[in-house]
Amino acid sequence: MPRLRTRIAGTAVALAALPLAVAPPAAASANPDYTITVHPNSAGAAIDDSMYGVFFEDINFAADGGLYAELVRNRSFEFLPADRSGYNGLTGWTVDAGTATTANDDARLNATNRTYLRVTDGAALTNAGYNSGIATKKGDIYDFSIWARADAGATLTVTLGGATLTKAIATDSWTKYTGTLRATATTDAGRLTVRTDKSSRLDMVSLLPRDTYKGHGLRRDLAEKVAALKPGFVRFPGGCLVNTGSMYGYDAANSYPRARSYQWKDTVGPVETRATNTNFWGYNQSYGLGYYEYFQFSEDIGAQPLPVLPALVTGCGQNRATNDPALLQKYIQDTLDLIEFANGPTTSTWGKVRAQMGHPKPFGLSKVAIGNEENLPNEYFANYLQFRDAIKAKYPNVTVISNSGPDDTGATFDNLWAKNKAAGSDMVDEHYYNSPSWFLQNNARYDSYDRNGPKVFLGEYASLDAKFANSLAEAAYMTGLERNADVVKMASYAPLYANIDNVQWRPDLIWFDNDESWGTTSYQMQKLFMTNVGDRVVPSTTTGAVVQPQPITGRVGLSTWATAARYDDVQVTTPDGTVLASDDFNDGNADGWTSLSNRGTWSVQDGAYVQSDTGATNTMVAAATNITATDYDVTLKATKTAGAEGFLIPFGIKNSDSWYWWNLGGWNNTQGAVEKASGSADAKEQILTRPDSVVTGQTYNLKIQVRGTKVTLFKDGVEWGGFDDNKVSEPFAQVVTHDNRTGELIVKVVNAQDKAALTKVDLGGLKVARSAKITVLAGDPGEQNTRSAEPIQPVTSTVNGIGSTFTRTFPANSVTFLRIKERS
Repeated sequence: MPRLRTRIAGTAVALAALPLAVAPPAAASANPDYTITVHPNSAGAAIDDSMYGVFFEDINFAADGGLYAELVRNRSFEFLPADRSGYNGLTGWTVDAGTATTANDDARLNATNRTYLRVTDGAALTNAGYNSGIATKKGDIYDFSIWARADAGATLTVTLGGATLTKAIATDSWTKYTGTLRATATTDAGRLTVRTDKSSRLDMVSLLPRDTYKGHGLRRDLAEKVAALKPGFVRFPGGCLVNTGSMYGYDAANSYPRARSYQWKDTVGPVETRATNTNFWGYNQSYGLGYYEYFQFSEDIGAQPLPVLPALVTGCGQNRATNDPALLQKYIQDTLDLIEFANGPTTSTWGKVRAQMGHPKPFGLSKVAIGNEENLPNEYFANYLQFRDAIKAKYPNVTVISNSGPDDTGATFDNLWAKNKAAGSDMVDEHYYNSPSWFLQNNARYDSYDRNGPKVFLGEYASLDAKFANSLAEAAYMTGLERNADVVKMASYAPLYANIDNVQWRPDLIWFDNDESWGTTSYQMQKLFMTNVGDRVVPSTTTGAVVQPQPITGRVGLSTWATAARYDDVQVTTPDGTVLASDDFNDGNADGWTSLSNRGTWSVQDGAYVQSDTGATNTMVAAATNITATDYDVTLKATKTAGAEGFLIPFGIKNSDSWYWWNLGGWNNTQGAVEKASGSADAKEQILTRPDSVVTGQTYNLKIQVRGTKVTLFKDGVEWGGFDDNKVSEPFAQVVTHDNRTGELIVKVVNAQDKAALTKVDLGGLKVARSAKITVLAGDPGEQNTRSAEPIQPVTSTVNGIGSTFTRTFPANSVTFLRIKERS
């Protein structure tokens, strides 16, 4: 049965029950479905200018081929098989005529750009850029540059469509040659061709549009979309690429390791001296977009820079830590040097480097984050404390941000939060990606956080899909972030960009190809919140119906992930022993079992159900019987026979996109979890996590005990863990803030349900203007914004009938921003 809920300034209180979870349409009843009561005389939290920001990581080809405007792919011939299978020095290039090969010898350009192109007796090469080609606009100017040398002189001819540039290579020492090309056509499939008529050496072939964002080398449309958000901060450069790969940096004396963790000193200075690197996300990154450019971009859009530095403990499933004290001290010194690079005078060592790059004025860095999603809490925190102490000793006013691991809950999360509280950390970075239902159930997450403890930086979050329903759930959750602005000081949706042809992660805020870009429905939602923040929270309460949790019922199943396994003696019984479903596979078939994923190779072998494909992921099959009982036990035997992980035991299956599963030996056989899919198999939230592994060849007796919404898990008769999925869902959410500059109340209302919500709004006696500016984002919850169409767009108008108390119907599946002018 639904119940009323009232919330004020971070406190949730249950009230009397109502007979309906969702009110009837407004026309059918004069009684409001919800009541919002504002308490203008109560003190509310101040909201920092940096409340909302953006998180940039070079994932989904977001840098090269994305925000960084360079149009030539593999411009320095540094792609290697060690970076990615199939890569070589000529990846991205075709040799149209003559002979051209890559070389790495003493004739190289410099120690960091080791590979160059050797042309014998002349050759012609063509580069197609990223995606389907190089995008050009008729009449626009493109700046070309190349480093070249030739034994006996050579002529260099460069063509871009119908535009041609000729240069004489006159010396056998490396020299930079530059010129301009004016595009003769508008196309997204252009090609750049470079020809030499004699033997020569070439490196660092570059083509940049003259028209970049504020002339600073960033692709204009992608930068402008971020600038339009008016973010308070930019978190960079990651993410997983910060603290993964080798912990050792560039070594000029030796062949430097590939896949180095991201180190800022590799990314500053002239671009031809910057090292390339293997990206954690499976491709090569040039570092043409480096720390200087990140600082400059932050400044250009009026945002605080927030760099993330590696703590010498890898995250993102790698789980390694250094035991080299000298290396740790080097990284700590690098962090101190970074602060000097950003803020130091031009007479300082690193301030001088900044000035030489064109920015003598300090960037005003005030915050740094140490580490990202480390899953070794003890090792991480020991290192973090050394970083923090060194930074505070030299720069006491710099905020040092710790983190809480990769999940929103669990042993690592609890451990790191306890350590951060005990150590008096300034701020703790939380990350989570969950289903829409999780966001609707957790609006009160920060209501109970310690007001005197470390502040929260929500550095990465998103609802796991790209539909408008996801954006509505995020919006409802953001009202809780604002209500708790005294605890949650910063928040950034993640990731920021995705190249439509090169995607490693989704959802993402802004999508693009080589000449177009578009914002998702969540981009539109984030933009509305970022441009309507306000300066302080005005406390308010809400009464109205919430949605009660339902018992966990449905089919049971079996699955694997990159693993082969045998399952046997699957049985579902009630607590009194009544058998609801049973299969021992002794009859040689799997009658009634159906695939929900169309993946994997399932067969009955020797009286067991076997999945034998170690390359397949999510091979889910489900039994025929739909379990409608609210109390039942699932038992089975499971044996891993080969592969990378362990077992996946689904239960409560409604369909292929709605289920729970018990994940044993996940994450390369290091972690266990219970995950929940709600509306999409790709949108799984982790209900609980703990360390776990599975031994190949060992048979495990597994039991899932379900009692309504409560689940207890047993592995070989020992309780493994449990949870109670008993949270109510709040599809109607609101927060009220005050804009000091305009003297307006900003009433923000989210109605994430399929029926309109007739709502009474009581402003607590405030005198206000009779009309207000209203902006509404509404639509089909299953809709998406795509390259072909962006149907979810805000609509702004003026509404009358506003007063100290007024009634308004908020549309189904909508978010509404009312800006109401106060009167003296």
